[in-house]
Amino acid sequence: MPIPYIRTLDAPYGEAMRLSPLVTRVLANNPGPFTFKGTGVYIVGERDVAVIDPGPLIDVHLAALKRALDGKRVSHILVTHTHSDHSPAARPLKEWSGAKTYAFGPHGSGHHEDGPRVEEGGDQEFQPDVRLKNGDVIHGAGFTVEAVHTPGHTSNHLCFGLSEESALFTGDHVMGWSTTVVTPPDGNMREYIASLKKLQAREERILYPTHGAPVTDPKPFLAAYLEHRLEREAQILASLREI
Repeated sequence: MPIPYIRTLDAPYGEAMRLSPLVTRVLANNPGPFTFKGTGVYIVGERDVAVIDPGPLIDVHLAALKRALDGKRVSHILVTHTHSDHSPAARPLKEWSGAKTYAFGPHGSGHHEDGPRVEEGGDQEFQPDVRLKNGDVIHGAGFTVEAVHTPGHTSNHLCFGLSEESALFTGDHVMGWSTTVVTPPDGNMREYIASLKKLQAREERILYPTHGAPVTDPKPFLAAYLEHRLEREAQILASLREI
């Protein structure tokens, strides 16, 4: 089953683009082999809003994000996970807005030990004001967000479900343009596959990845995503048997 990738994205850098009645996206200008066109920062709500994955520390991006938030009150800053293209801008956004940060925990916090300290790209400085666990619900002005713990890409990875629009913000757990990198010590393929199955059991009608375009038909996309991983696993086992 081929993965039905979506490899087009009409999103000018730094402009606030309305995607639905409650969802707006601002794209950071940090394209690359792991970020596609860049980090898509989501603003959820109308006047009182939550910001999901504020993005990297790039001055022009922070300025664009503040323009998009002009006239609004930021009530929550939500972080899917602590990679350098997702969480570093949470600190200056918190200082500017006064909003608290919400996440599963600091980098590596999904492990029983203190967590890895050698992983390149991990934001080791991020510490959330409020630590979320699976199933926690955040109530905003006109929006309700559920935290869904999806370890695998990182141990502290969360997705966020927006109940009013049957939408799920998937961070890097599911990306429309590519499969997801799962690298030890913090990444774990067994946990990643279990987290994919967890999303398959949910009923959201649209997925919003941090990198790439929305996935508007989640069920077949997730099925293909999972089948791809299981196929790769079978190929590795077959190769090992030949040694």
